[in-house]
Amino acid sequence: MKRLAIYCGSATPADPVYIDNARFVGRTLAERGIGVVYGGGRLGLMGAVADAALEAGGEVIGVIPQALVDAEVAHRGCTELHVVRTMHERKQAFTDMSDGFVTLPGGTGTMDELWEAMSWAQIGYHANPVGLLNVSGYYDGLIQFVAKMGEVGFLRPQHQSILLIDDTLDGLLDKMAGHVPATTIGQIGSRDL
Repeated sequence: MKRLAIYCGSATPADPVYIDNARFVGRTLAERGIGVVYGGGRLGLMGAVADAALEAGGEVIGVIPQALVDAEVAHRGCTELHVVRTMHERKQAFTDMSDGFVTLPGGTGTMDELWEAMSWAQIGYHANPVGLLNVSGYYDGLIQFVAKMGEVGFLRPQHQSILLIDDTLDGLLDKMAGHVPATTIGQIGSRDL
């Protein structure tokens, strides 16, 4: 994996564990020679990932909608900063420029990015690994919900392994390195849907 898209929040939670972990992720990826593609912001976890990767000599590519540039939240110190018109263009750029996706804690925007990466893997728009780093149990409820989707039948058996989950970055990166793309909806066939 040469570049990973990092999905995470632009907020700074009161508990420092989230910012500290974001810095750890940015620094570790840079030290491993893995470039960061992210939302292009300078605030919160986004800024922490970018700053730590840059400080460690890593490549950081920001992709940010013009509206957020206008709101003065763009990180001007990125290796590259791509300004796009819409959030959809931003997510497409993440997919085009990355070899996988790592989701750190975040809010609705982060969830939007994660769900799209998962659904695009189901459809076959990409074959990259989709990772979830469960920092301090932040995603415990989401992990239970994904399992529930499978139990009820809204997440097909062929797609239940799309989301790779770990509590540690090393464990998650190992799982992503061993990723086998899911059987896509088109490959399943209509009789099995």
